[in-house]
Amino acid sequence: MKPPRYLFWLKSRSLLSLSLGLISVISTISPVFSAPNRNLDREETCDILVAGGGLAGAATAYEGLRAGRTVCLTEITDWVGGQISSQGTSALDERDTQRSLLFYPRGYLELRRRIKEHYGRLNPGGCWVSYSCFMPYDGHKILFEVLQDAAKTGNGKLKWFPNTVIKELEITPAVAGNAVGGQQIKSAIAISHQPAPNTPPINTETLSKTIEDAYRYENSARFNKTIIRFIPKPRQTPPLQSKMGADWYVVDATETGELIGLADVPYRLGIDPRSPLEPSSGSPTGDAYCTQGFTYTFAMEATKEPQQQQQPSFYQQYAPYYSYELQRLASFPLVFSYRQIRSMKPDEPRPADPKQFPIYPGDISMQNWTWGNDYRPGSSQDNLIYSREQLAANGQLQPGGWMGGLRTETLRRGEENAKGFFYWLVAGTTDSQLGNGVKKPYPNNRFLSGLDSPMGTVHGLSKYPYMREGRRIIGRPSLSQPQGFTVWEVDMSRTNFKDSFYRQNLSAEDYRNLWLNLGGLNAPALAVGSQSVENTKSRSRATIYPDAVGIGHYAIDFHPCMTNSPPEAPGNTEREGTRKGQGQAYPFQIPLRAMIPQKIDNMLVAGKSIAVSHTAAAAYRVHSFEWSAGAAAGITAAFSLENGIIPYELVDELPSREPNLEVLQLRLQQNANPIAFPGTSIFNSSWQNWK
Repeated sequence: MKPPRYLFWLKSRSLLSLSLGLISVISTISPVFSAPNRNLDREETCDILVAGGGLAGAATAYEGLRAGRTVCLTEITDWVGGQISSQGTSALDERDTQRSLLFYPRGYLELRRRIKEHYGRLNPGGCWVSYSCFMPYDGHKILFEVLQDAAKTGNGKLKWFPNTVIKELEITPAVAGNAVGGQQIKSAIAISHQPAPNTPPINTETLSKTIEDAYRYENSARFNKTIIRFIPKPRQTPPLQSKMGADWYVVDATETGELIGLADVPYRLGIDPRSPLEPSSGSPTGDAYCTQGFTYTFAMEATKEPQQQQQPSFYQQYAPYYSYELQRLASFPLVFSYRQIRSMKPDEPRPADPKQFPIYPGDISMQNWTWGNDYRPGSSQDNLIYSREQLAANGQLQPGGWMGGLRTETLRRGEENAKGFFYWLVAGTTDSQLGNGVKKPYPNNRFLSGLDSPMGTVHGLSKYPYMREGRRIIGRPSLSQPQGFTVWEVDMSRTNFKDSFYRQNLSAEDYRNLWLNLGGLNAPALAVGSQSVENTKSRSRATIYPDAVGIGHYAIDFHPCMTNSPPEAPGNTEREGTRKGQGQAYPFQIPLRAMIPQKIDNMLVAGKSIAVSHTAAAAYRVHSFEWSAGAAAGITAAFSLENGIIPYELVDELPSREPNLEVLQLRLQQNANPIAFPGTSIFNSSWQNWK
């Protein structure tokens, strides 16, 4: 007798015949390398080239340095740390149970320890959203010292390239007969910029005014440029195995998946189509333009006397957007103390209700508010991160055409929106969601700006916006995921999938397939027909991966795109259905397959651009996760160089045993980088207790 069709679902998710082409970006040609239109200024050699100095990039560098490797670290700003520094979100997002156990990678624990050592306390701001809120400029200083000490401890070498962007990649031609791999990055061309003589210092102008200049080879009235070619460091000793593997590794740890776009490897952007794997999706067909909102943060200081507040010329354009959002949040003291990064009286007891928190002159708050300085475009006319089709149309996939992959005009509007939000906080009287009579002025505050301000900029905004989502790779095809490996919503969400929404919005076949994914130990009975969907209990844990190399835990937290363009349009609403998947998640793992792109064998992806769905990405994005993914990338790169293998060879035979993978996982754990939470087992159903 022919086996029931649902048995095949257990072995393979090949029934997922979705229109992924709408948001999957699969290239049929390799990027063409073009020599710069001016001479190279110098060459730099490294074992590991890390693009992006955020937490994932810093963690990659940290473990590479501890392994004795030469690490080149490029960053578009002049600060390392991303979320905790240049993006201004210096409030560590952590979950209660993981924090109570201090179950984090060693480098992240070292960062937390040094923050506490620097201030004499872990939470110098006294914020209530986190157990640790601090100054962004200290985030950079402390983390850079952590990297310097890692180089000393591991006898590695850190080559730091601030104000530097990757412009071009030299990639070997495609290999005949190898549709998903076989190519390697041979070199990378970068542009480093410094102020031209007799011009203002870096961080005087906002990003929207400088980003296009930063990606041009030519010197300008603003910047002098240094053109750098990164190449592999010459091998001093042969690898342990006869296979040579790769001469170096290139890691994309950028905030938007820049190298993914530049290298033109398959990726997704925005909302995935609704399916048995992504059942809460807000779109049946997907939407590449609806990504999570981005945020220019800023700092404001409480003053003893009222300040004269100057209304920005553009304020009325953005005023229809601003709101406290919910009645329970409608309190200026609550918003101010939410991410307070300096407290003048940190030892003073506070009331239980943040609405009653006192504010003292000299207290400083960092602002990151959904219906405030979040900017949330969602159409092809204003999306921030260009899709592949848009990149091709505007010439960024042509030789020498890469300009960062972002829409400059949307950056500019995000900057204006953030500055307008400050004015709303201190002088506004409207509220787009709660109506009149709710918002009152609070003039005893000043906007902090200057190179010595918390954000380190003359204009007062963060050097780079806080990015919640970027391009996300599609991993390599396998028996279980023939369309490419991805971590999906069903792999980590605690959602009640018995809710009527799922039966109503999925076909009968897709609804059954949903429960075959969720059934865990109960799935075989459902597959053979001895148990109904109604009687099938959902597993109460995340998917357990045989190739786990890191961990994370956070809620599925959306800052969705808006319905209409522009986002600040009067009466605008969040895109319908985009918050359906929001809620709690189980503690989850980071599989190595999610970090390996198609096509290129010596490239790894860390941070928010790993192979996760739109819903999963809403949890796979916070501080400790970024560190764990980066640490895994650093150790995997060093391990692969040492053993003369490529990362894909560690997972290509799964689910069969992979001895080299086991050695890598052992090394990660011996180096105090967890790959599973305590008690991880298919038989453990107590994860609902994790907060």
